Amino acid sequence: MEDSKVIEIFVAIDDFCHDFEELVKKYRIESKTPGHRNRKGKLSDSEVMTILVCFHHSHFTNFKAFYNELVVRYWTDLFPDLVSYERFNSIQHKVMIPLMLFLKTRALGASRGINFIDSTTLKSCHIKREHQHKVLKGFASKGKSTMGWFFGFKLHLIINDKGEILSFYLTKANVDDRNLKVITSLTENIFGKLFGDRGYISQALSDFLWNDGIHLVYKRRNNMKRQNLSDTDRILLRKRALIESVNDELKNICSIEHTRHRAPKGFILNIISALTAYHFLPKKPSLNITREEKESQQLLMIAA
Repeated sequence: MEDSKVIEIFVAIDDFCHDFEELVKKYRIESKTPGHRNRKGKLSDSEVMTILVCFHHSHFTNFKAFYNELVVRYWTDLFPDLVSYERFNSIQHKVMIPLMLFLKTRALGASRGINFIDSTTLKSCHIKREHQHKVLKGFASKGKSTMGWFFGFKLHLIINDKGEILSFYLTKANVDDRNLKVITSLTENIFGKLFGDRGYISQALSDFLWNDGIHLVYKRRNNMKRQNLSDTDRILLRKRALIESVNDELKNICSIEHTRHRAPKGFILNIISALTAYHFLPKKPSLNITREEKESQQLLMIAA
């Protein structure tokens, strides 16, 4: 990973941290405990967040190896006050809230009228070891996807035509993709067309989204009547595989899924940092829709 990319990520996160710290100072209720200290650590929050995000851009699949073999050995000029891995492991959870806020406010895209929805599996362990699994016991559950049974969670995503993540929602594995609570949260800032697979077939869901100004378009089963779709909608429905490419990059490049978590906090932090790392990828799957095509698509939507 090039130093320039690390600096780019650090600058974006550090600018956010300065704004976040100002808000915290403004609204914080001061502690009246005698002898209370608020001493800063060697590593700032922005440095900890940067290291966590950069891990998901590296070829390492083990964070301990990444920290000891890359960060400590070659990034001392970028992070002059590095601490031991054991110390870093104990302080990394304090940046969970700032990193989540950075993801929600600075690392998500905006809807452009063409949106794609899907869910992907996040396995906690092999399905045969579900009863032996203890780290996420009580949180993970058993579910079934198109690839068979699994034990873990579902990550629900909505992206735009540029491959940018617009919203996300983490649920147990046994939660239906058409769950209204999940869909309501996902589509809060979405407008226009929403393309999904056969897992979103539901007239009630279509009517619910239509009332919010969203047209749900999904693949029909063979025994269902055909939808009256325009040529543009038929083409875009065939391009729904775009979100499958995003799921693939999250898993194979950003390493959002692994089964070596030691605590639920680490599981959540790994997901947040992986989604943030996706924002900084130089190239994302995209439909490459030009501005003229976008304007014509908007005119067609208004005319319809």
